[in-house]
Amino acid sequence: RELKLRNYEPEDEELKKRKVPQAKPAPVEETVKDQLEAAKPEPIIDEVDLANLAPRKPDWDLKRDVAKKLEKLEKRTQRAIAELIRERLKGQEEELASAVESAKQEGSDSE
Repeated sequence: RELKLRNYEPEDEELKKRKVPQAKPAPVEETVKDQLEAAKPEPIIDEVDLANLAPRKPDWDLKRDVAKKLEKLEKRTQRAIAELIRERLKGQEEELASAVESAKQEGSDSE
């Protein structure tokens, strides 16, 4: 095997002949540019339809967050409506009962 001296500076003349000349780095700019261009992704979709990307209703997340609270309020509202109807019916029954009694009294007074 032949001795190759790359980093060592020999003092002997015979060894100086075996020293390998300093290597110059190869230009890598072109190689890097080619690799970067090859790595760029090509657009799969030429035209993007913004109507498909945008949500149909811009406040969908607000509705989602408020839905549970609205359910509770709807139940309370239905209960309140039912209670008001019951109160009106009781009031009508009392009015009807008082009207019947007054009719009886008038009937008994006229006889």
